[in-house]
Amino acid sequence: MSAAACKILLKNNYYKTMAKIIIGLTGRIACGKGVIKKHLITKYHAKDYRFSTILRDILDRLHIKKSRENLQEISTLIRKNFGENTLANAMAGDVLQDSAEFIVIDGIRRMADIQNLRQMNGFKLIRVVANEQIRYERVVKRNENPGDAEKTLAEFQAEEQAETEMTIPEVMEHADFEIVNEGTFDDLEERIDDIVNLIKGQFNMN
Repeated sequence: MSAAACKILLKNNYYKTMAKIIIGLTGRIACGKGVIKKHLITKYHAKDYRFSTILRDILDRLHIKKSRENLQEISTLIRKNFGENTLANAMAGDVLQDSAEFIVIDGIRRMADIQNLRQMNGFKLIRVVANEQIRYERVVKRNENPGDAEKTLAEFQAEEQAETEMTIPEVMEHADFEIVNEGTFDDLEERIDDIVNLIKGQFNMN
């Protein structure tokens, strides 16, 4: 779906009446968005979307290493050359065309990312928070990107100052719900379920 077609559908409220839950996740590096997403997929059969998937696909096609630095760089290049809303429009178009009743979107970093999503009935934004030391230890342990296992705390802190990360706090301020992810998995899953039930109640989807 083109960006123009996406905007027309949103402007005409075409998807306002669709009965679906769309949860967006935002938060700093390694706050636990992936764990929350996994629970939503496992328990609620949510359809999974991730902003970085678009960037990883591009790097794969170019045979470029999918390091965090390269992901940040390609994101900046795309938005600088094709417009701040380019990735947001691509994501919104994918979500609009998906017939799934439950969708979870990971990796929301900018206000532009939620501009279109906010126009969709059923969208709610959750901010996930955890202290810096916990998040750093998670990065090293999970070793998701090349070099993460050897990363120092100073390097981790430098990554959080990257252009792609600096806008996250502003987005977090506009969240509908908050999850503090510093406890047990049971505590986390209980909080997730509570939020899902609240959202279902708001949209009469129980």
